[in-house]
Amino acid sequence: MVFKSIHNVTGRCFLSLFLLLLIGCKDDSPDRHLQLGNWYVQKGILDEAVLEFREVIRLIPLTHKDISKEEFKMLGTAHYNLALVYTKKGWWDFALKEAQNSFNLQPTAGHYDLVQLIKKREELSPQKPQS
Repeated sequence: MVFKSIHNVTGRCFLSLFLLLLIGCKDDSPDRHLQLGNWYVQKGILDEAVLEFREVIRLIPLTHKDISKEEFKMLGTAHYNLALVYTKKGWWDFALKEAQNSFNLQPTAGHYDLVQLIKKREELSPQKPQS
């Protein structure tokens, strides 16, 4: 019991320190938000991951004329990761939209497969009540 308590305190301290370091850097780069979103996913903190991936999308607008290849790839990855998080939360409509966005940006087999899996899942799920 004491070990478990110490482990929880240690974990919380590590999390706090990690977040302070990331926030303290004042680096509002899309890459930092993408990395932080991935870290939140690994820790199971999905709501925060959603916020980070959406921030990447906000920081790299497709209307920007000078978008680099690296930023384009980051944008596709952010949409893909957001789709995965939405599937974990059971938000299938949002997941499909983000998966399609990721495929449009990076038409890879993995992105295509994700779109198809989400579509298949929606086909197999019971009909939503009509309003």
